[in-house]
Amino acid sequence: MGFSDEDRKQMKRALKLAGRGAGYVAPNPMVGCVICSREGDVIGEGYHERYGQNHAEINALNSIKDRSDLVDATVYVSLEPCSHHGKTPPCAHELAKYPLKRVVVAMTDPNPEVDGKGLMHLKANGITVETGLLEEEARKLNEVFIYNIRFGKPFVILKVAQTLDGFIAAADGDSRWISSQKAREMVHRWRSEYDAVLVGRNTALLDNPKLTVRLVNGRQPRRIVLDGSGALPTDLHLFSDIHEDKTIRVTYRKEQVAEGTEAALNMLQPDYFRGKTIYVSELNGHCNLEQAIHKIGELGISSILVEAGNNLASALVRENLVDKLQLFVAPKMLGGGTRSFLGLGIERMSEIIEFKSPRWTQTGEDMLFTGYF
Repeated sequence: MGFSDEDRKQMKRALKLAGRGAGYVAPNPMVGCVICSREGDVIGEGYHERYGQNHAEINALNSIKDRSDLVDATVYVSLEPCSHHGKTPPCAHELAKYPLKRVVVAMTDPNPEVDGKGLMHLKANGITVETGLLEEEARKLNEVFIYNIRFGKPFVILKVAQTLDGFIAAADGDSRWISSQKAREMVHRWRSEYDAVLVGRNTALLDNPKLTVRLVNGRQPRRIVLDGSGALPTDLHLFSDIHEDKTIRVTYRKEQVAEGTEAALNMLQPDYFRGKTIYVSELNGHCNLEQAIHKIGELGISSILVEAGNNLASALVRENLVDKLQLFVAPKMLGGGTRSFLGLGIERMSEIIEFKSPRWTQTGEDMLFTGYF
């Protein structure tokens, strides 16, 4: 099926619109929609702006002043219009009410409740449906949503900033700043786009991070700290600043708490902390990481950006719990200090980790490696 340059132009516009929903629509997908008249003029556009609110197609329809312009119009949408009743009515049914000529879709919806049903409804109402335009770009945009549907757990992104010789901190523990200002701004943008940011106990103690969005505009993420023994100081930013209610503390307890007794769990909640505490089992003196990720997902968190030291980063990689690596390499050398990764359990070249879809891009003075496990 051939698509024109105009088709590509308008789908790019729809994808760009969809990206505006980053950080605000999860666990829903980001979706953008552009509507063109039969003469080819843009008469309406919209995107999914907030979870629970109107979908992109409805916002696009609502932006049109004269609905008679929809006769023989073409709709470009970055994801298949939904066909089921969720928090909003089905978009495919709403579009089918109008005398549209074409609906061009970047990708079908992997959600089993949709998965082609929206396209079938449009076709049944005499509308030409074409799919697959800029599909790769659409899938990349919604990689978190697709992963959640497929595996039913949060998508884990590990962020690392290291020197050319592979160190993330000097011998005295200082790591500020290995990466460039541009790289740090990018990390703050990621914080605003992903649901939560996670650190380990050592990072919380040594760096006392805020894990907030400050260098760019965007919404504040949930903040997760792995505090196995539950003994982190109460005056850390994560437990005492204005975003304290966004903090999730993951810990294990030696005391036996009866399963299913929410009251018992609440009794263990420290009086000082107004965030949320998740209890997991202990594994080799640490929090059970796999269990922690699944329990975090049960809170409705679909993506986790990990900003960890080498112990936690290495453990996550070793246990196959990382889905995407974002590694900044700065044009600097330390010659000693803390390595980015240690003890991955690899002893032979045949066991080496090879990344899927590896990519290098320049970010300020740094090079950013992106790869999937």
